Amino acid sequence: MDSDPKLLVGLVGAGIQRSLTPAMHEAEAAAQGLRLHYQLIDLDTTGQGVEALPMLIGAARTMGFAGLNITYPCKQAVMPLLDELSDEARAMGAVNTVVFAGGRATGHNTDGSGWRWGFERALPGADLARVVLLGAGGAGSAIAHAVLRMGAKSLVLVDADPARAAEAAERLNAAYPGRRAGFAADAAVALGADGTRGAHGGRARASGLIHATPTGMDKLPGLPLDAALLRPDLWVSEIVYFPLETALLKAARAAGCAVADGGTMAVGQAVGAFRLFTGREPDVARMDAHFRAMVAQRLH
Repeated sequence: MDSDPKLLVGLVGAGIQRSLTPAMHEAEAAAQGLRLHYQLIDLDTTGQGVEALPMLIGAARTMGFAGLNITYPCKQAVMPLLDELSDEARAMGAVNTVVFAGGRATGHNTDGSGWRWGFERALPGADLARVVLLGAGGAGSAIAHAVLRMGAKSLVLVDADPARAAEAAERLNAAYPGRRAGFAADAAVALGADGTRGAHGGRARASGLIHATPTGMDKLPGLPLDAALLRPDLWVSEIVYFPLETALLKAARAAGCAVADGGTMAVGQAVGAFRLFTGREPDVARMDAHFRAMVAQRLH
């Protein structure tokens, strides 16, 4: 009998062929003496959508997978297919990690904790008096929860769909005391560039900016806001990680802002998922170094 069975894990999503997650998990497992295979399950390759999820979750159970990472467009659609949800996943209304154990499938969310892990290492002691979050989608929603749990006094959401930002703010205010979440029509208003009022009615300028939209990715280059809105006393946290140095980060550095690149969240998510899949504590410095080496290699 095999005394050292191989762990099977995978990633379910659409358009994920360039993901660095498999390499991060397999390298860290090997460094710890674990045999782990990470399988990409790309819906784009078969022309399927979320309707394939029941079959995929059932197949993963049958084949003895230890777990699955879940990404766009499946984070919400997978929830009804699971036996349990962690408090984090339930609060955020999305799952990005499924663990199979004891005959049950449990959904977790490491998006918010992954962002927080990286943010606190890159920008320790950052001012959370008034935080502006661009993007109220899946990743943005998870980060919003993390920001409020960290004690932010005010969080202002901005989204291309103002109604989605307003709805997200109301859900956050229902979940956390003090009605600290609000929304604004655009980044200039949210950042207080024109002296507009904050979530509590007082005039305030933002202390920090979090970018959680796809703008700046290789396939969607550009800036998510006017670079003139950036100023030296504003910290900037980016979630896009390919390229690591997005147009936003370049503009932020030029403006004198303290910054956290998107790699910090990418590694933070993987750290949380590796812990859930294996029950082992990953070497976070090793995972971060490996991730950054892979990103650098792709640029050449």
